[in-house]
Amino acid sequence: MKKIEAVIRPHKADDVKNALVEAGIKGMTISEVRGIGRQKGQTEVYRGAEYQIDFIPKIKLEVIVADDKLDAAVSAIIDAAKTGQIGDGKLFISSIDEAIRVRTEERGESALT
Repeated sequence: MKKIEAVIRPHKADDVKNALVEAGIKGMTISEVRGIGRQKGQTEVYRGAEYQIDFIPKIKLEVIVADDKLDAAVSAIIDAAKTGQIGDGKLFISSIDEAIRVRTEERGESALT
């Protein structure tokens, strides 16, 4: 099993969720986060005063998939999240040793569905 952590633009969250569902991935966790990268923040104007926002709002999506669904999930996320501009985000993929469904105590890949 693999864990995909995707940090994406907030307005792309629904597109990514829909793309994952179409790819057969049903379970995911989404969090609102803030970060800084190549965008290096942005300048905003509020009541005539200019101020710098260093940390940009992003969405962090976490999904655990079976090894055989990894490529489909990664492709779905990239295709749905990509705008071609700086700030599109990043994907981090790591191995998961075990998954357990609390209600039924199912283990492994059967706990993901």
